[in-house]
Amino acid sequence: MADTKLADTPILELQGVRAGYGEVQVLWGIDLVVRNGEITALIGSNGAGKTTLMRALSGLIPIQSGSYRSDGRDLSKATAAEILSHGIVHVPEGRRLFGAMSIEDNLLMGAYSRQVSSSELKRDLDRVYATFPKLFERRNQASATLSGGEQQMCAIGRGLMSAPKLLMIDELSLGLSPLLVEQLVAALRALNAEGMSILLVEQDVITALDLCHSAFVMDMGRIVRSGSGQDLLADPIIGEAYLGVLKG
Repeated sequence: MADTKLADTPILELQGVRAGYGEVQVLWGIDLVVRNGEITALIGSNGAGKTTLMRALSGLIPIQSGSYRSDGRDLSKATAAEILSHGIVHVPEGRRLFGAMSIEDNLLMGAYSRQVSSSELKRDLDRVYATFPKLFERRNQASATLSGGEQQMCAIGRGLMSAPKLLMIDELSLGLSPLLVEQLVAALRALNAEGMSILLVEQDVITALDLCHSAFVMDMGRIVRSGSGQDLLADPIIGEAYLGVLKG
């Protein structure tokens, strides 16, 4: 479990958030808090509404009702560009890289909306390469030729190039080997130790709960349980529902 000193100020706070697709409502009154300097996990089965929540938080679908605030600012009606400029960055499920473009060009796309000097851009690029050395080794290679784990590194690196205050990652370990997942988890721990706040959607419940400070459990578009990662790991209800641990 991450050991960063916890802060009291929420970088993200939701109260009663509802959202969906057209007339189809998926989220039913979501209450959730992500505190500065924490890793927060969002777990739940397929179809629970986790990805829909991430899309709402990044402005890809509208919030129908409820309060969405970050650092005291109301983002309930903000556009995707406004949310990004506020420092909330979404690494989507499936990575969504530009396959014909090189790794370095994909990374630079993460900084497209920033008005920064070339020296600052290079500093941030060097930081990504330090976090993921494999990306530096293959920086001129088309991203479509990478392994799944390398593509996930590139997707996270592209997110880091946006200079996030909160990095939201949808399905970190999907389709990856245990060894690659360990490498990605180590990278997230290191980023968090530097002060990065992270919201992680993850189906690998053990990985998520071991990594996070706090966690929320979603089911059918609602938050049904919350607590520290270690408390939820020890919770027999979570064990039975998600870890294959039977009572008795």
